[in-house]
Amino acid sequence: MSRRAAVIGSPVSHSLSPVLHNACFAELGLDWSYDRVECAADGVAGLVAGLGPEWAGLSVTMPAKRAALAVASSATPRAELVGAANTLVPRDGGWRADCTDVDGVTGALRAACGFTSGSTALLLGAGGTATAALVALASVGVRSVSLVVRDPARAVEAVACARRAGVALDVVAWAEADFAALAAGSDVLVSTVPPAATGPIADALALAPCALDVIYHPWPTPLAEAVGRAGRPLATGLDMLLHQAFGQAEQFTGQPAPREAMRKALRAATGELLPLPL
Repeated sequence: MSRRAAVIGSPVSHSLSPVLHNACFAELGLDWSYDRVECAADGVAGLVAGLGPEWAGLSVTMPAKRAALAVASSATPRAELVGAANTLVPRDGGWRADCTDVDGVTGALRAACGFTSGSTALLLGAGGTATAALVALASVGVRSVSLVVRDPARAVEAVACARRAGVALDVVAWAEADFAALAAGSDVLVSTVPPAATGPIADALALAPCALDVIYHPWPTPLAEAVGRAGRPLATGLDMLLHQAFGQAEQFTGQPAPREAMRKALRAATGELLPLPL
């Protein structure tokens, strides 16, 4: 039986996941397809309930990640820690949730920056990517994170995630942050905020020993340019996208991900604008 997989969320028309997973299927010799399915958070339960046995799995993007965890019949420990899932795979008559975004963060930092462990981090933003970043940082030994947000009152989910992951979180209001001191005093910076937010403070942020800017369009971001001027290593959102897809591909197919084939496909699709090391 030819099998199917897809990315769900809203909007998904821009998603590069089909590039990665269709390259995976082709390299493994699988007559499978991978598509985009528009689905808001409140539609996840109905969509998943209607899927047949031909489905090998789903990638989940915003704003459906929390709904994906809620609809699952089982979940990996890291998905529970994050409080959201970017992966659903059929298991034992139900669906298992996972969050390979954690692999995306650690894989990107390792490959692009050589970062494998640390004790302190600076994290910008408190959305869904930020909670995955918190769990990822905790997994490599980070135990203290400065979280800088526009409105500390909106960091409730990040605070809860940090507590579950065993991370000491210091929530700092954006208007009151000393970005140069915070960056210089951290082992790693992870930015999940739009380029307009980092533009005025990019040079201060570039004092961090290594950085991950999850934004990859438009490129280059002000943070990427500042990190380049400072001669610091930078991981990007495309690095993160690539590395989170490896774990998904292996859960969908039951085979090792063809990493080089997937990397080449992503580079070709993005015009080779960014370094994508393995």
